[in-house]
Amino acid sequence: MLSSLALLAQLTSGSPPTPAPVPVPVPTVWNPAASYVTAGQDEPGYRSWYLALPDRRVQVTGFNQYLVSHGVGGVIPTWQLLRTASQWHNCAAQPYELPPATAWPNMVQTLRYIRDYVVPSVGPVEAVSVYRNPLLNTCAGGVPGSAHQQYYAVDLVPLRPTTREQLMATLCAVHLRSGNPYQVGLGFYAFLRFHVDSMRYRKWGMSEAPDGSPCRVPVASPPPKGIDMPRKK
Repeated sequence: MLSSLALLAQLTSGSPPTPAPVPVPVPTVWNPAASYVTAGQDEPGYRSWYLALPDRRVQVTGFNQYLVSHGVGGVIPTWQLLRTASQWHNCAAQPYELPPATAWPNMVQTLRYIRDYVVPSVGPVEAVSVYRNPLLNTCAGGVPGSAHQQYYAVDLVPLRPTTREQLMATLCAVHLRSGNPYQVGLGFYAFLRFHVDSMRYRKWGMSEAPDGSPCRVPVASPPPKGIDMPRKK
């Protein structure tokens, strides 16, 4: 009744009615890692894992110092390089694990390639899966001799908005030009997740690459044994 009287008063006074407020759309946050990172393998989960055992502080500090001493500290945040398989929770495994020190050198060359070629091409990236111990590798469906098991491999997502087609075309062109000197393996999985390792020069998962993409040169032959195929992730 009061609102009707107020509207009538506005009309009789010659003032236009007050327009209803227009809802403001909430912007969508770009977070391609959300599809692969579950609770426990996020940053709060890392802090819980890190604080659970006193020795972990010393071990992680030693690992970080090793990366810095080899010129690859900070290429990817150290805590992300400790992420295990995305299926860790289905395998009764830890969300984070420090690889054996004997495997640390394998990651150095991979990080150099990411620093020198991947990031300059597609922008910053987030590591969503890195090391898998033998038991976790088997449970998660990894092939024997997986590059993840030997700490050569990183599964990444781009943090700069892009499309799958743009990502594939860009990374395939870079791999064609610069992958062989670094012995880089490049693979693509669903959506924006891609794989980089420095175990052996090869590529896979490019069957749906756009026409004209360097990904098509050559991809007809099946990948050799011991690599991580898309169906294994």
